[in-house]
Amino acid sequence: MDIGIDSFAAILPDPVTGRLPSATDRMADLLDEIEVADRVGLDVFGVGEHHRSEFLDSAPAIILAAAAARTSRIRLTSAVTVLSAADPVRVFQQFSTLDLISKGRAELVVGRGSFGEAYPLFGLDPRAYDALFVEKLDLLLQLGRMTSPVWEGRFRPSLTGQGVYPRPHQKQLPIWVGVGGTPQSFARAGELGLPLMVAIIGGGFERFRLLVDLYRETGLQAGHSPETLKVGVHAMGFVGETDLAAREAFFPGWAHLTATIGRERGWPPPTRQQFDALASPEGAFLVGAPETVAAKMLQASETLGGLSRITFQMSTASLETAAMKRSIDLLGAEVAPIVRAAQKPEASKETA
Repeated sequence: MDIGIDSFAAILPDPVTGRLPSATDRMADLLDEIEVADRVGLDVFGVGEHHRSEFLDSAPAIILAAAAARTSRIRLTSAVTVLSAADPVRVFQQFSTLDLISKGRAELVVGRGSFGEAYPLFGLDPRAYDALFVEKLDLLLQLGRMTSPVWEGRFRPSLTGQGVYPRPHQKQLPIWVGVGGTPQSFARAGELGLPLMVAIIGGGFERFRLLVDLYRETGLQAGHSPETLKVGVHAMGFVGETDLAAREAFFPGWAHLTATIGRERGWPPPTRQQFDALASPEGAFLVGAPETVAAKMLQASETLGGLSRITFQMSTASLETAAMKRSIDLLGAEVAPIVRAAQKPEASKETA
């Protein structure tokens, strides 16, 4: 199982003073976090894409390129690229360039996005967000297979054999599909045989089992091998010295961001009781001491029929820079070895 971190480059006010850190300082801290993740042996670091005041990640490829120059082995991915609101040609060019800079460590997770700001910002109708995604994913996949595709669609000018450069360092850029809870999205990823990244930011892991099964069944029916039908999970997570320390570090930022978004969407204000339930053994938050988090990761993998990747969304703990870096250190130095050791017998059985 790959173990990694996703960041939205959240910029949050101090819960006591209300003071915002400078955007420059927050970006510097984010690059430091990616460097720590690389040093402690984590497998992947993802940067999201948002177009809101709470986040600094509207240009993830640029952030990842800066990180590529400061790291040597960690894979660098979007989390997610809002493909419905983007030009697939530019996305391909940007991540191919990142792949060259990183010497073959670039990946993409593409999706429709959980916020709608990108659509009017780029002159698109949000009501067409699914049709936009289907068409643009088709073009992005063609760009990965050929340099000069001939392609025609509704939402973008046609391509008539123009070359699209540069080409990536890897033979083919890995492209994952990021999904929420829509059955059609799971089935589509399976039909295409693309690896699946499931955003689980509430409830419990078990409620996604039927959807993951749908993805695998659809993929097999479409003729794809089981090895290509990888499943990853993006979940809220944070590692502390103790369960209580992890919760105390993570809760303030989570509560602030959840309340901000909740006011827009009509949610009730978040409570500590709600948070503690999500961080309990039955909830989907990977928040706690190393042993707690490792056990919960292994349980999540078992519940969902085997996971190829788990990434931690830690951005809401960014109020505490030192605690963030310590959490990343604990994830690589203590959690990852437990998880990898527990999965070795399973790997031996599969190859026997």
